[in-house]
This record gives sequence, structure tokens and C-alpha cells, in this order.
Amino acid sequence: MATTASDNISNLKSAVAGLNQISENERNGFVNLVSRYLSGEAQHVEWSKIQTPTDEVVVPYHSLAPTPDGSSEVKDLLDKLVVLKLNGGLGTTMGCTGPKSVIEVRDGLTFLDLIVIQIENLNNKYGSNVPLLLMNSFNTHDDTQKIVEKYTNSNVEIHTFNQSQYPRLVAEDFLPLPSKGQTGKDGWYPPGHGDVFPSLLNSGKLDALLSKGKEYVFVANSDNLGAIVDLKILNHLIQNNNEYCMEVTPKTLADVKGGTLISYEGRVQLLEIAQVQDEHVNEFKSIEKFKIFNTNNLWVNLKAVKRLVEADALKMEIIPNPKEVDGVKVLQLETAAGAAIRFFDKAIGINVPRSRFLPVKATSDLLLVQSDLYTLQDGFVTRNSARANPENPSIELGPEFKKVSNFLTRFKSIPSIIELDSLKVAGDVWFGAGVTIKGKVSIIAKSGEKLEIPDGAVIANKEINGPEDL
Repeated sequence: MATTASDNISNLKSAVAGLNQISENERNGFVNLVSRYLSGEAQHVEWSKIQTPTDEVVVPYHSLAPTPDGSSEVKDLLDKLVVLKLNGGLGTTMGCTGPKSVIEVRDGLTFLDLIVIQIENLNNKYGSNVPLLLMNSFNTHDDTQKIVEKYTNSNVEIHTFNQSQYPRLVAEDFLPLPSKGQTGKDGWYPPGHGDVFPSLLNSGKLDALLSKGKEYVFVANSDNLGAIVDLKILNHLIQNNNEYCMEVTPKTLADVKGGTLISYEGRVQLLEIAQVQDEHVNEFKSIEKFKIFNTNNLWVNLKAVKRLVEADALKMEIIPNPKEVDGVKVLQLETAAGAAIRFFDKAIGINVPRSRFLPVKATSDLLLVQSDLYTLQDGFVTRNSARANPENPSIELGPEFKKVSNFLTRFKSIPSIIELDSLKVAGDVWFGAGVTIKGKVSIIAKSGEKLEIPDGAVIANKEINGPEDL
């Protein structure tokens, strides 16, 4: 006889009860998530009910009121704010061990250094006390605890807390992998950044912040260099009592990920392309108002978070993420923080400039931010005004450049790319110092050959396959 969903759940409950490595909150949260998944409560979106959002729902950034002039008014605004960086990711995709936030971005400074410098400058300038919260995962917690010690003398209060630790599910029978003898880290996973809301409450951080008069949290990925505190946005939310705000920005050809905002049954909702029925996909892609995407810069009212988490009302779409551990097929069930928008009252999007979305996901992004295309001042990475084209060049680096250590050794110095449109590099290529690249350039070394770009070379609109092309 086939096992039913309820059999699965009761077997799961008994198995999870024996997992004493995690807290009761985590055990309950996990069983809850799996039950929702097994009940098949998929969130179907009816195409006919989708409405394009108005400017009241997705507010154009340029229409926001200017920030108050007086520094005491600014201090009042900032004293209501907490900055929270999602710090659960490892730098493995870029060949680094430890938390991704400790990769050096520019001038010897890491993501975390820049974040601390930015907030410290705000606190120094206005006499405010904006604290920094880091949400770690069990993968990054120990390292981060050591790293933040170096900031003890900075003018920023730093708090860390861990997001939930859930057991991976064995796909075959829906039992937790750790209860089958997989006792190491591979038996567990952090369940996505949608978990930020319950983890804030369960860690005790939420109540502590509320007791200090904090009202809003600005949540962003630690690798998004554009996610800096914006007083105009904060002021707008406070004036209009918005419980939730998602920063969206216009899509470019490079943006495949990130849902868009729709109006649906009187609420604002995040819509991922996967939720659109096949026959409507082309129409969906052609609608101008939908050509925006979620930057994952989120501003959320703390009292609203407390109310909704305590009522167990945040039932975001579940993202099943299949993996394999030692030949065993497992499932990770995850949720995303952006999908929570539809549960908050007076939720809005703000259509922000592209400069607020500058993620570093690969060494090709590192090349951009380390080059003369950007300048660094007071912890802020800013686009060089000397570049005429509003869009960044597209950069494709081969696998030889994938790890940060290899990337750094292959460039004697980062080339000038202010006038670059696109760059493709593949094979055993090495760059000298003071190189300038302009227009459309492709540098592809022949298999088994080393290709060195000499110091001071200027390469414009060229395809290079060997030294003879230089």
C-alpha cells in the first residue's frame, strides 16, 4: 500500500523529534514547511486576475520627497533603522573558503569592511545609532564571530544571529538525512532567506530592537555593493506607514533572475516567471510594467514582522531545491524573503536606479568593481561619471579566472575599461600592467598556448587569438 502524505508527516515528526542538534522552534518550523509542501498548497496565479501595478504601488524613485534638511531630523529617521545583511553564503563559487562577505572587493577591503565603514560614517555624521545585524547560517557562523571582533572599536553596534538549520530530506521516503546516520554538516541546510523573519523573532533580536525604538529593518544581500542606506526611501515609508517595501529596478538583457511585482486581488505580489502559465509567457515578457525585477533590497516594519510571525501568517511559496549527498537524492525546501510582500499591509515597490543593484556573484563582477569604472569613497562604490554608456559592459571570463586567487594572479593590474562594451576571455591568458580595453574585445588563447597581453597595451574592437593579433 502506498504511503500517504499524512503517513509521511507522522513518520517525519517522530524522526525529527530525535534530532537534538536543533531547537524546538527549528523542529516545528521544519515539520510545518514539509507539511505545507506535501499538502500541495501550490500558489496558482490566475492570469486574468493579474494587474499591472500603478505608480502608487510601484513608486518611481524620482517622485519620492527630498530628505529632510536638518541633521536632527535625519538623526530621528536613522534612529528608527536597523541594517540587516544576509550573510549565510560561502564564497565557494569564487573558489574561496569561509563567508562570502570576507572576499576582498577593492583596495584590500572586504564586503563586510565596506558595510561597516558606510554605517559608521552615517553614525558619525548624524550622531545616530544604526546597528548592523548579520544573519549567518551554520556554515558561516563560527568564522563570522571571529571576523567581527576586528570591528569592536568602530562606531557600529554589530549583532549576529543564526538562521534556522533544517535537515535535508531523503527524496525517497521524506525522512531527515541526519536520522539515517549522516551526522556531519552535509545532513543539514539553511532554508533560504525567507527564514529571516522567524529567525529574527526566535533569536530574541526582534524584541530587543523593538524595545530600543527601532521601527524598520533594511534587509539586503551582503554581496550587493549598491545596497546602501537611502534616507529618501526610509522617510517615504515612515510618512506613509508602509509595512514592506521591495526595491525593484528595470531589467536589462543580463537579468534573467528575479521576479516582478504585480497587483493581485488587492495586494502587491511577487511573480516569478515560473508561476506564469506557458501560454502567457510571451505576453508577460512583452508588458513594459513587468520589465522590472526584485533586487532583494527590502525595507520591512519590525512590528509587522512580529505580528505576522507570531500569527504564523507568512506562508511564502516553497522552492524545492533537489541535491545529492553521497549518492543519496535529497530535497531542500526553501523560501524567499521577497515572496512575503503579499502578507504585509500597505506594501509597495520602489523603482530605484540601477546603481542600487551591484551584486558581485563572480570574478567578472569583481573585475568591474575593481576597475576604473568605479571609485571608492567612504565605503561607497560609485560609478565613474567619465563613462558615457549608462549600462555596464558585459564581461565573460573563462574557467581559468573563476577562482579569486587565479583571477588576481592573471591580472598584473586591473585594465582600464571605461570605454568597454563587451569582453570575452578564454584560455591561458595573462594581462600585463596598465592595459586599456575598449569597444568589443575577444581574447581567446589557442588550446595549450599561453597568451600574454603586454604592459600598456591598448586593445580596441579586436579579436585576439595569439601574439600575432596584438
